[in-house]
Amino acid sequence: MANKFKSSATVIPVDQSVGTILAHDITEIRPGQFKGPAFKKGHIIREGDVPHLRRVGKEHLYVLHLEPGEVHEDDAALRLATALAGRGVFFDPHPSEGKIQLKASHRGLFKVDVPALTRINLVPDISCSARHTNSVVEKGDVICGLRAIPLIIDEENLQAAEKIALSVDDFFSVKPFLAPRCGIVITGNEVFSGLIDDKFAPIIRKKLQDYDCSIMGIAFAPDDRERIASEINRFLQAGAEMIVVAGGMSVDPDDITRVAIADAGAKDVVYGTPVLPGAMFLYGRFGDVPVMGLPACVLFFRATVLDLILPRVLAGERITREDLAAMAHGGLCLECKTCHFPRCSFGK
Repeated sequence: MANKFKSSATVIPVDQSVGTILAHDITEIRPGQFKGPAFKKGHIIREGDVPHLRRVGKEHLYVLHLEPGEVHEDDAALRLATALAGRGVFFDPHPSEGKIQLKASHRGLFKVDVPALTRINLVPDISCSARHTNSVVEKGDVICGLRAIPLIIDEENLQAAEKIALSVDDFFSVKPFLAPRCGIVITGNEVFSGLIDDKFAPIIRKKLQDYDCSIMGIAFAPDDRERIASEINRFLQAGAEMIVVAGGMSVDPDDITRVAIADAGAKDVVYGTPVLPGAMFLYGRFGDVPVMGLPACVLFFRATVLDLILPRVLAGERITREDLAAMAHGGLCLECKTCHFPRCSFGK
């Protein structure tokens, strides 16, 4: 049997292993009953262990003698996890078979430096996989699985991976959600005059309350720039920490909501996205107060651009034109007969 490791890892027959120390965990699988370590690294082999080892398919074992410049898989995983875990991330400091899972310390928005994640996986003998960045995670959710691939890795490779991990701020992090006081303005002559019942309010209310946002009130305004701007400013003066304006976001002559938002004093306004549904979405700010203009698609689709942007806004991010442009990749909803969002490709 060929030894793929350096001379520090010696291969011995299992019937000669009594009294030796295991260099790594040995996994046992009993379908439908058990999967886990039958023997842990560091276990001293006894006479009665030999039949058990053979039952799990082991005819040879590795006896470990580390040389300078070599790192055991568990120690490598622990060092790498320490370098990768940023704010809002924790892990159990007891690796198993060279593997560690990073988890969310609280509910929030998961963030990963994607280019750095690619670079770290170019380092030999390192495996690091993660959820998509900008995923909403709950407390205790697994956000990353990492491991050293061989039993023994070179110190130089481990240091290269650590250097990449530490070269960025918060390689992995979970941003907590804010719970802003929200003012909602719903526009449209047909709703304001009572010709049709409003459908926006219950949808928006539920989406905001899912993130524990408090709703100051819901105002209705006709398709009038001054009236819409006035309602927005009324909420701002009352201490609103986020404004949501629904309706009138298309390019029709009567749809002047986005102009009214600018009239109210919004800055850094970006209108239009490469996300479908949600092309006519608007984002801007009144100072530090974000404003979102919602197109009619919010009424008809369970998941839209709002569901992708709202968590980022509530995590305190300022949305730019570049942010929206980057959402083109994965921004096409497949309009499945049964919606499974967020367990689907939309927004990924």
